[in-house]
Amino acid sequence: MPVGRLKRRPEFLRVAGEGRKWVTPGLIVQARARADAAHADPAPPRVGFTASRRVGNAVSRNRARRRLRALADRLVPRLGLAGHDYVIVARAATLRRPHPALAQDLADALERLRERPQADERKPRR
Repeated sequence: MPVGRLKRRPEFLRVAGEGRKWVTPGLIVQARARADAAHADPAPPRVGFTASRRVGNAVSRNRARRRLRALADRLVPRLGLAGHDYVIVARAATLRRPHPALAQDLADALERLRERPQADERKPRR
């Protein structure tokens, strides 16, 4: 299943505002179910990447995004949910974290976000 990309700022803001997140030492993953997730054959997951100035200068931020993009291309098709948008946020530790540990961070975050239902998906309390 190919992975789409989030590219516009409103898409990123929608995921950050309406979605849920999981924080790991190397990265933060935010997830949000899209409106088309209710269809029988939902669209493949989409992923966006961001790195703030806290990560470092422009070269460091680009390197962090490249590392995250390589991991996401490998893991999101397997662990991501169809019909969901994901934003992967680089942290300062993204650059220092060994590749296997960073891959495990992303896999753990995707698994956790898969398990936790979104607020509107939860069963109502009685």
